[in-house]
Amino acid sequence: MFQSRSIQAQTQAAGPLRQPHRLDIDGLRAIAVLSVVGYHAFPRWVRSGFIGVDIFFVISGFLISKIIFDGIERGGFSFLDFYSRRIRRIFPALIAMMIGASVFGWFFLFADEYAELGKETAGGAGFISNLLFLNEIGYFNANVMLKPLVHLWSLGIEEQYYIAWPLVVWAASYSRKNLLIVTLGIAAVSLFLSVRGVEQDAISAFYMPQTRVWELLSGSALAYVALHGARFPARAGLRLPAGFERWLERASPSPGALRDWRSILGAAMIIQAIIFTDPKNFPGWSALPTVCGTVLVISAGPEAWFNRVILSSRAPVWFGLISFPLYLWHWPLLSFDTVVTGAVPTSNARIVAVLAAVVLAWATTRFVERPLRFSKSRAMAPVLFATMLGVGAFGYFAFAVDGFEGYGFRTGDKTEYARYFENAPPRWRYFEDAGIAEKYRFDCDFVDNRDRQSGLPKAEIAKSCYERDPSRDKTLFIWGDSHAQMLYFGLKNYLPPNWQIMVVATSGCAPDASVTEDSPIHPCQRSNWFALDKIREVAPDAVIVAQRDERDADQLAKIERVLNEDGVKKTLLLGPAPQWAGSLPKIIMRRLWEKTPKRTFVGMDESVSAENKAIGETLTLEKGAQYVDLYKFFCNADGCLTRVGPDKQKDSVTFDYGHLTPAASDYLARNSLAELVTGSKVSLR
Repeated sequence: MFQSRSIQAQTQAAGPLRQPHRLDIDGLRAIAVLSVVGYHAFPRWVRSGFIGVDIFFVISGFLISKIIFDGIERGGFSFLDFYSRRIRRIFPALIAMMIGASVFGWFFLFADEYAELGKETAGGAGFISNLLFLNEIGYFNANVMLKPLVHLWSLGIEEQYYIAWPLVVWAASYSRKNLLIVTLGIAAVSLFLSVRGVEQDAISAFYMPQTRVWELLSGSALAYVALHGARFPARAGLRLPAGFERWLERASPSPGALRDWRSILGAAMIIQAIIFTDPKNFPGWSALPTVCGTVLVISAGPEAWFNRVILSSRAPVWFGLISFPLYLWHWPLLSFDTVVTGAVPTSNARIVAVLAAVVLAWATTRFVERPLRFSKSRAMAPVLFATMLGVGAFGYFAFAVDGFEGYGFRTGDKTEYARYFENAPPRWRYFEDAGIAEKYRFDCDFVDNRDRQSGLPKAEIAKSCYERDPSRDKTLFIWGDSHAQMLYFGLKNYLPPNWQIMVVATSGCAPDASVTEDSPIHPCQRSNWFALDKIREVAPDAVIVAQRDERDADQLAKIERVLNEDGVKKTLLLGPAPQWAGSLPKIIMRRLWEKTPKRTFVGMDESVSAENKAIGETLTLEKGAQYVDLYKFFCNADGCLTRVGPDKQKDSVTFDYGHLTPAASDYLARNSLAELVTGSKVSLR
């Protein structure tokens, strides 16, 4: 693989050399894309397939940097030619997918959903999807299924790399800096930021370019070594022992056995990463096995046994050649199935979606990508660039006009639903949401909920959230995320007047009893430490701990144990409210509007109910602590409640996938939660 060439020949030649096509890298692309598709379609079977994106990052860094390094060192690199080739490579399939998604959405999405799709389209066209979703959603959250273009986050990082890296290499070369040292130095800083970021803010570490670029630069470093062969230490200005230099000469190209074992070891590292990588600690150190394994496989070269026999065989190469459009198409199909049906896709639906994605990927490659990419027209790149601007502008306009309210998806003019829908003002859906922020004490949130798009942390929260009121002799402390916030409205209505309710609950921040005084950096750590500190200070009569996800029995038991040590007399660990694959109001509007049942299983997220049941059966708590199963409260053998009163709009149980409406919060407090807190029957109001 490490082919040595004379430096004199490199510097005298003009124009970039055409890189030989490697079938084994196509096969490696197949492993990457099939891992991602498998993870998205069958997460229980391919639990860590998300690492396929990291394989793509290393491949991209390797191939792109070979072009850049070779062109700049030979004096034949052209920025215009480089970016034109990137446009021809990426834009055709991406434009086709985004246009297809926009057309589908016009006929099947509600206006507010179409507005969100427009925003995602604009972000994808501008290659800032990773920054867009950074402030909206974690990649491993359940409601990521409602984001049809969330997968474009990775393309955003790659394009940001494509834009910046040639400029960095050119500047380093112009100032006579060593390219390998520059590459490794930036990669080391990025890896450090990634490791640190996972500890402080895992979502930012996942989406931000500075915490992911080390993976691409690992491929870049390999490209430098590959271009210079055994002479790369001397080329990089590194002085190595003479014996080691002679060994490099003998080992480049690698002897057969060493080459074969390198590829096998790399493949083994990738396979174990697909099986065992933990998303909770990703990327950081958890991404190293994937990156190192990919580097080993590529460095072994096309003649290594695994590369030659397995990766270069017909099936992997075929999937590798359609890998980019397959990556683009598979997720929107799975997401749209969830959005439109309001349910987690069945196994059969997932299989159909994957097969359809393969067909669309082949057709896109055959009839769109190749003809446009290899067109001899010099105007092709400018035309594609202008088309992408148009697609992005349309997406932004769709978002700005609230998804073309009154157009697109309809159900017919004679139904009760159609009359309701046409008369509903923009962004008003199914229930009256005015005043939610005040009713749920968003002022006790360490992230600014008035503008969730900003995601800005607040320096402090309202003093009324945590300061003791001496006029009341009983205290309830609510701690958790937004699923704790939703409990406040009902409890303030039904707790006796002598009870004070204190709240420290930050959206997206599950309670964590392991934080210390030195931890608070990220808003979640700050929120959890602040809550624990105030609980120790106040020693409340009761604490409610609530969060969206269950975590596991050990973590919940630790929270209870810490609160017990801090003097809390009663701890209520609340399980999640019933959760839906989509939005409950939209499930009802699409599938259950006529004769809406009071209870239903349609669209239920069964994985959450199963985890909730398992926690309830295994959790062991001390005296004075209780696990409150909200599924048992809201659900029975006939299904889970869709409403808590006669009006299916005003009395809806949730206003999205699982947050209780004010009516449902009131219903829960009146019929169960207030009594659990006080230990006595509540007075109905």
